[in-house]
Amino acid sequence: MPESSSTTTPLGAFLRDRRTRMDPASFGFGGRRRTPGLRREEVAQRANISPTWYTWLEQGRGGAPSADVLDRLANGLMLTAPEREHLFLLALGRPPAVTYSRPDHVTPRLQRVLDALPNSPAIIRTATWDVIAWNTAATRLLTDYGKLPREERNVLRLIFTNSASMAAQEDWWSIARYVVGAFRADAARAGATAEITAFVDELCRISPEFKSLWRENAVADHADGRKRLRHPELGLIELEFSMFAVEGRSDLGMLVFNPATPDSAGRIARLMCT
Repeated sequence: MPESSSTTTPLGAFLRDRRTRMDPASFGFGGRRRTPGLRREEVAQRANISPTWYTWLEQGRGGAPSADVLDRLANGLMLTAPEREHLFLLALGRPPAVTYSRPDHVTPRLQRVLDALPNSPAIIRTATWDVIAWNTAATRLLTDYGKLPREERNVLRLIFTNSASMAAQEDWWSIARYVVGAFRADAARAGATAEITAFVDELCRISPEFKSLWRENAVADHADGRKRLRHPELGLIELEFSMFAVEGRSDLGMLVFNPATPDSAGRIARLMCT
């Protein structure tokens, strides 16, 4: 079917733009070409839809495609997560259904952001509150995550099952209540409700306190706050905490603790210099 440079909808223009950016040789498509990128029938083949139906989509004909077709097109065109979301918004007026995939690392650039905070403990945690990155200040003041097995690097597991972490919280019950409510909200928002079932059941068996708080069904929104932490070398220190979204990674959040008083700031600075 002959190519056409005209498109009648934003969806058609987006599909054509992404199609023409793809390298045919990377997918085993050869032959001489008058235009860059894949042909329409090649995209249709990769997405397992009919060439006619794909052509109609580029031309703005045939109505709105189903979510399944959009998923196949996103895979066939190798769209990034933001591009996939944009495809759904153009075609259906809504983002795709949320599915959760547990990340296990951060980019070097994001790690450098953490490392640029020498006296402020900072961590990157997932929607299910697994800690996947941290800075030196977090190691010295909060927990040496690097010495923990991967499955133990979870904020809730530390708060409810780790005796050292529990003893360090000056107001443990308030912190625990906040963490449980925020964890519940984050998991639901990320579409990870099914993924946390076994973890929640385990904590309910291990910790009566967690079981009681979980049964309250409370939900907490992220907010700035303040906590008092008992440190083995510094004694009682006061910290402010703030949660930041990671741009382009809705499944990740950056939690930063800053000294809340000049006295705490001075003692932390001296510790970090040793």
